[in-house]
Formats: sequence, C-alpha cells, structure tokens
Amino acid sequence: MGIINGGSTTDPNKILPMKYPWARTHYKKGVANNWVPEEVSMQQDVELWKKPGALSEDERRMIMWNLGFFSTAESLTANNLVLAIYRHITNPEARQYLLRQAYEEAVHTDTFIYCCDTLALNPEDVYKMYETIPSIKEKDDFVVNITKSVFDPNFNTVGTENIQKFVHDLVGFYVIMEGIFFYAGFAMMLSMLRKNRMVGVGEQFQFILRDESVHLAFGADLINTIVQENPEIWTPEFKKTLTDNIKRAVELEQKYADDALPRGVVGLVPASVKQYVEHVADRRLERIGLERQYHKDNPFPWMSEIMDMPKEKNFFETRVTEYKTGELDW
Repeated sequence: MGIINGGSTTDPNKILPMKYPWARTHYKKGVANNWVPEEVSMQQDVELWKKPGALSEDERRMIMWNLGFFSTAESLTANNLVLAIYRHITNPEARQYLLRQAYEEAVHTDTFIYCCDTLALNPEDVYKMYETIPSIKEKDDFVVNITKSVFDPNFNTVGTENIQKFVHDLVGFYVIMEGIFFYAGFAMMLSMLRKNRMVGVGEQFQFILRDESVHLAFGADLINTIVQENPEIWTPEFKKTLTDNIKRAVELEQKYADDALPRGVVGLVPASVKQYVEHVADRRLERIGLERQYHKDNPFPWMSEIMDMPKEKNFFETRVTEYKTGELDW
C-alpha cells in the first residue's frame, strides 16, 4: 500500500510501524518550532506605526500589502489541508503531520488578527485586499483554479489520470502557494526586521517562514513519494504542465512585488525581489525533479541566515527570542 489509496479514510491512525519516517521527522521539527503570536512584543511597532513620518508611504504600503495577502492566503491554505488533502492521504504518519500543519496554519491566521488588533488597523482594509487589490486577487484566484480537482466531493486518487490531478494540485498548494507566493512577502518583511523597523511584525514573519520551510519539505517529500510509487504519471507532458504552472506563478509573484514595492525602500528594490523569486522557483523545481528555468543567484543570502538562526523561548522576557528548528536543505 502506498501513501495514497492505502486504506480507509476513517480508520484510526495506526502510526506504528512507520513506513515513511520522513513524515515523522517533519512532525517533530514542527513541534520544535512551536510559537504563538502573543509571545512577540509589538510595543515598538505600535510606536513606529503611529508616529507621523516614522515610516515612509512606500514602507506602509509594503506592510499593508503583505498583511492583506497573508491574512487570506493562510486561511486558503488551511482550507486546502482540512477540506481536501487530508481526505486523500491515508498514511497515518503523513496524516499526523497534516494535523500539525493545520494547527500551524491556525497560528498563522491568528498572527494577522494579532497584528491588526495591535496596530489598530481597519479589518475591512486588510481582509478585503484579496478582492480589491488585483495583484493579490490574481494570486489567490490562480491557486484556487489549479487546486480545484481535490475539492470535488466525487474526486478520488484511483487511476493514472486522477493521481496526476492530485499531484498537480499538491504542486499548486505546496510548491506554488507556500513555496513561491509567500516568498516576495517574506523578503520584504524580513528586510524591515534587518533594519530594526517593525520588529514585532518582522519576528512573526520570521517564525512563519520557518514553519513554511517545514511545510515545503513535507510537501516535496509527499509529491516525490507519490511519483516514486506511481512512476507512470511522470510523463514529459505532465512535467511540462507543472513547470508551466510554476513559471506562471513566478510572473504573478513578480507582478505582486512591483505592486507592493513600486519604488523600492532603503536596501530593497523590486528588481532584487523579482530575482529572488526566480532563484526560489528554481529550488522548488529541482526539489520535485523538474529542471531549473532561471539560473539566478540568491540576491538575499541573509534570508537563509534568518531561517537557520536557532530559536528558543526566553520565559523571563515572556516573548520569543530564540527557538529550536532543524536545518532544511532547499
């Protein structure tokens, strides 16, 4: 039995003995990364946000665009997990990780509630940006469109064509949404953290990035395992479809970068963000056995440093200053 079509969808999760130890490894990394947004102090952010002239209009725009995109994107991700993907993955240890990831998506959603409440933002301004900002709406619509097969209540993963549809949607969900559409925003917000500006929001994005790095690793291992167990699906035509989807995702993410950061801010220009998106896309492609398309160097080596920096809780300060995480090779 494989990782899909391996048994009943409602039987108890009999995890032992394990067939896929990598799923357990990702679960334990997720647990080691545990955090909640309220542990991060926002006092400096509030003072900076409310002080006239402390942030440029371009910085405010960049922050609002990213809060607007991520606030809805995280809930879309949770819907994918709970309503579609979990139903089709019958392996117990993989399901155990999916439950962990669903919890993390809830924490991420809560993060944007916390940010909006603390900064006294109008929720309508933030949560409706996925409808009112074209570059955000295009990204959300694209992911919804390329992950719609698994939402069909009559869909199953029996047969080559259906397995291809499932992998197609997994690539849309894990590789494109979590692996590409989040990364221009991560670079923008973490560049603010590096400048010691909006550090509370920046730290929360830092923790989300670390969670997402594990989500990506699990998703890639899941996709690769399905392909290994069903090699007949990995046709040249199917690989081209996946590659084309990823290339389209890069175009949309670059368009979003131009929109969120039209003139650039100190230390960050749109051209570098767009190069970073291409660099990231090549790593995603290679991770699931597809050919690189862009061959660009990483313009932000500090992103890897931020992700690898160990963290643990300092309970005397009641805020997250450090916490543990495993290293991931992307």
